[in-house]
Formats: sequence, C-alpha cells, structure tokens
Amino acid sequence: MEWAEAISEAVKYIESHLSEDITMYDVAKHVNISPFYFHKGFSILCGYSIMEYIRNRRMALAGTELITSDITVMELAMKYGYDSPDSFTKAFSRFHGYTPLAVRKNKTMVKSFAPLKLTILLKGGYTMDYRIVKKEAFTILGTAKEFSYENAKQEIPLFWQEHYSSGNGKYVCGMFGINIDPQMGNEKFEYLIADAYNPAVDIPDGFEVKTIPAFTWAVFPCKGALPYSLQDVNTKIFSEWLPALQDFEFAAGYCIEMYDNPSKYPNGASDENYYSEIWIPVKKK
Repeated sequence: MEWAEAISEAVKYIESHLSEDITMYDVAKHVNISPFYFHKGFSILCGYSIMEYIRNRRMALAGTELITSDITVMELAMKYGYDSPDSFTKAFSRFHGYTPLAVRKNKTMVKSFAPLKLTILLKGGYTMDYRIVKKEAFTILGTAKEFSYENAKQEIPLFWQEHYSSGNGKYVCGMFGINIDPQMGNEKFEYLIADAYNPAVDIPDGFEVKTIPAFTWAVFPCKGALPYSLQDVNTKIFSEWLPALQDFEFAAGYCIEMYDNPSKYPNGASDENYYSEIWIPVKKK
C-alpha cells in the first residue's frame, strides 16, 4: 500500500472506530505498515501523532453531542474510552477550554476538529540528494533509554539535555542518535546517544556497547542549523522520497541520525553550514 493510500485508509479506519478502544498499533496493522515507521510518517505528514488525532476527533464529537443531545457526561466518558467522568472532564476542558457542565449550562461554544482529508498536490519534478550505502555491522558505545512513541518527540530532546548537563558528554560526545525497535511493533523503542566504540577505552558506568547490524542504508545529507535541517529532510523523506520510491522499501526498525563535530563550525550545531545525516535501512522490493 502506498503512503498516500495508507494515510487515507488509516483516517477512514479511525473515523469508523472512534468509539472503540483503538490504538496506534491497530491503525498501523490495518494499513499493513510497521508502527515504527507509520507513526513517524503520519506525524510528519499530518502534523499530529495518531493518538493526538484520535483524541482530538473524540473531543470534537463529544462537544457536538453535548450541545445537541441529552447524553450525560458519564455516557460520553464511557463512549469515548475514559475510565471516569473526571478524566473525561479534564480532557474535555483541555480541548474546548470549558468543562462539559459549563458548556451545557451556559451554552458555551465548543471547538471543532474536522477529519483529515487527503489532498494530492502536483508539484512537478523535484530533486532530493541521497545515496545507497552497504555498511557492515558496527559497534557503538552509548547511553540508552526507552521511550513511548506517543511522547518521544518531547522527551528525547530532554534526554540529550540531561546527557550533557550530567557530564556524560565527556564519555560520549553524541555522534549518533539511534532509534531501535527490532520488531517494529512494540509500544516503546530504545533510543541511544552514542559514539563509535573504541575497544581500547573502558566502558563507563551507565553506558553500554551495542552492535548495529549490517544493512543497506539510504543516507540523506542535511545541511543547516539543527533541528530545522533534520526536520526538513525528514518531511521530504516521507512526503516526497518515499511516495516516489519504486526499488526499495524499509528493511528494519532502525533509524540513525549522524551529527558532525559542532566544533568545526563557527556557530556549532546552529551554523547555517552544519552537516548531519539521516540513515534508514532499506531493501530491494
């Protein structure tokens, strides 16, 4: 299934199951794409994580039902998967700005959140630099932490801040940021801040050595200040490169970001010429 078709089908599936207990994994399974890549692609292309989209749609529908019917808050909470009226009220208030009781009593306006609709925009040809590289297994030294797909976007930058503020940068400078989900279907994935491993150096406490398997990698160069250059290339990978890809497909649940030494640039990682790369393992279709 192509990416545009997959997202369109995912939205249809979500809309028909909003009052059921659905997860990101149910949606990814329905469109036959690994959660590892579908979550990332959906978030980049649509601007929301899958679960954010589901929550927003549920709250929008709940608001409409509240002002157009006699349904109770308890019934709405149960219908849209909340354990109690209190947890539903908190979610409702965050989305609409008012409690359900305030909306019903004061006839307060509620917010809408329309279903996503796929629009195909023909741009003509485009160019995107990348290369295909066969790389043998290599070993890295890093510090690792598990993240849920849902919160990773906010929590991984904090992990990097913690790494440097704690002094761990003297052991691992941070040449790589590595996402690993071997089964490509777990609720969480492992993320490592890592360098190439030097066996002549002792392994510091709290760090680990890990082997990255041999793969054929699609390598995408990124030029410019972080994080914007990486974000721009990631968007192009899922919106332009992947939909046009005919010969290759994703091969495994790995994604590597490679960072050049910031000291080589006048403004470090914020320099307009700063260089980094995104590596994605691929295989022939």
